[in-house]
Amino acid sequence: MNNIKNYINGKFERPIKNEWIENYDPSNGEVYGQIPNSSKEDVENAYKAAKSAFNNWSNTTLDERSRVLIKISELLEENLDRFAKAESMDNGKPISLAKTVDIPRAASNFRFFGNAITQFSSESHESVGQNAVNYTLRQPIGVVGCISPWNLPLYLFTWKIAPALATGNCVVAKPSEVTPMTAYLLGEICNEAGLPKGVLNIVHGLGTSTGQAIVEHPDIKAISFTGGTATGAHIAKVAAPMFKKLSLELGGKNPNIIFADCEYEDMLETTVRSSFANQGQICLCGSRIFVEATIYEQFKTDFVKKVKNLKVGHPSDTKTNIGALVSKPHLEKVKEYIQIARDENGIILCGGKEVIVEGYENGYYLEPTVIEVHDDECRVNQEEIFGPVVTIMPFKTEDDVLKMANKVKYGLSATLWTNNLKRTMRMSNKLQAGIVWVNTWMMRDLRTPFGGVKASGVGREGGFEALRFFTEPKNVCIKY
Repeated sequence: MNNIKNYINGKFERPIKNEWIENYDPSNGEVYGQIPNSSKEDVENAYKAAKSAFNNWSNTTLDERSRVLIKISELLEENLDRFAKAESMDNGKPISLAKTVDIPRAASNFRFFGNAITQFSSESHESVGQNAVNYTLRQPIGVVGCISPWNLPLYLFTWKIAPALATGNCVVAKPSEVTPMTAYLLGEICNEAGLPKGVLNIVHGLGTSTGQAIVEHPDIKAISFTGGTATGAHIAKVAAPMFKKLSLELGGKNPNIIFADCEYEDMLETTVRSSFANQGQICLCGSRIFVEATIYEQFKTDFVKKVKNLKVGHPSDTKTNIGALVSKPHLEKVKEYIQIARDENGIILCGGKEVIVEGYENGYYLEPTVIEVHDDECRVNQEEIFGPVVTIMPFKTEDDVLKMANKVKYGLSATLWTNNLKRTMRMSNKLQAGIVWVNTWMMRDLRTPFGGVKASGVGREGGFEALRFFTEPKNVCIKY
C-alpha cells in the first residue's frame, strides 16, 4: 500500500483529521494506496508555511530561483523511469506515453520558467516635455493556489507551479485526488533540489473539501485552475467577490477540420493520434472531425481501419496504444455517451465496447470509438466526453464547417488541414478558439499563450503570460 502524505513546510505530514481516500490503479481496478482528504486546518497550515517563507523567497535573486528550478528539472529527468511508472499506475496511460511526454514536459516546465524569469522584463516610458519617467514593477502576489487535473497529472501541475515559484510567490497546491502520486514524489525532488521549506506546499484531497478550502481562503490571492467548466464556474463564483486573480483553463470540444487538399497521409496519421492520445483524455483532442465531402468516404474507410488496429492493453505493455481510463465512474460516463449516440441515431463505425485485458479483468478499458453523426447539434457533438470517442461527419463548404466548428459553447483549440494559404488565413481568423493548429496537432512552444475562449476558460498560461499572471504590476512615476 502506498500511503501518500501532504507536503507542508518541507515535511510529509498526515492529515490533521486523519481522513483518507482510497487510490485506485485503473489498469486492474484495485486499491493500491490512500491519500489524505485534507481539511481547512491542513490548508491553513500549508498557508502559514507559505506565508512564513514568502519574504525570503521573494527577495532571492533571479539567478538563485533559476538555479533551483533548473535543478528540479534535472532531478526529474534523472528519475524519469520512476516517475513514468508512477504516472502510469495512477492514471492508466501507457508507460511509454508518460516516459516520452508527461515527465519530460514536466521537467521542461521547470527548465523553461527557470530560464524565462531571467529574461522577464517590465516597461519604462519617458514622458517627453514633462521631465518625468514612468516604469513598471512586476512584484510577486504572495501566496497563490494552484489546482490541477487528473489527465496530465505532473505535466499540468508543474505548468502552474513553475511560473508561480519563478516569480517569487509561495504556493499551496492541490493535485487531483484521482492521480496524486507524482505530485507526492515531487516533494522529495524539491527537497533534494534545495527549494526552501514552505515555498511549495502540496495538500491532497477532494475538490469539495481541500480545493474549496484553498479557493475560499481569504489570504490566498490568486487561483490557477485547470479542470471542468462547471467547477471553474463554481471557483469564479467563490473567488470573484474576494477579488482574487483567476486563471481558469477549462473544457474543450475541439473541431478537426479536414479539407480535400490536405497532405492526406500526414493528416490521417495525426488525426488518429489527436483523437485517441492518452485515451482521448486531453482537453486538446480533436473530438469533432469534419471532413470535406469529396474525400469523406475514403477518409471514413481509412480512419476506421487505422483505429481498429490500435491495441488496447495494460499500460506496461510496450505494444499498448490505448491504456485504461482514469476511473470506473469516468468509464461509465463515457459509455453513457456512446449509448446517447445510439439513441440519437449515430452510427458506431467501430469500438464502443469495454475490453477485457487478460490478467487485468477489472481494469477500466474501452475500445477507441468512432461515431458517424448526421447532425452537428446532437449531444455527442456538443458536450465534452473526454474519452476515446470521436464523431465524424462530412461538410460541403468552408462557411458550413466554420458555422459548425463555432457552434459549441467551448473554444479551446481547433485543427485545420489544408494547403490553401488564403483559406488558412480566413479560417484561422474566424475560428473561435484560443489555439489553432494548421497541418499539425499538439505542437507546443512554451513561449506561446495557452488558453481558450467562451466556456473554455479565462486568462492565458505559458510564456510571459504566466509570469504576468503571477505578478502584480505597479507603476512608478518620477519627475526629475
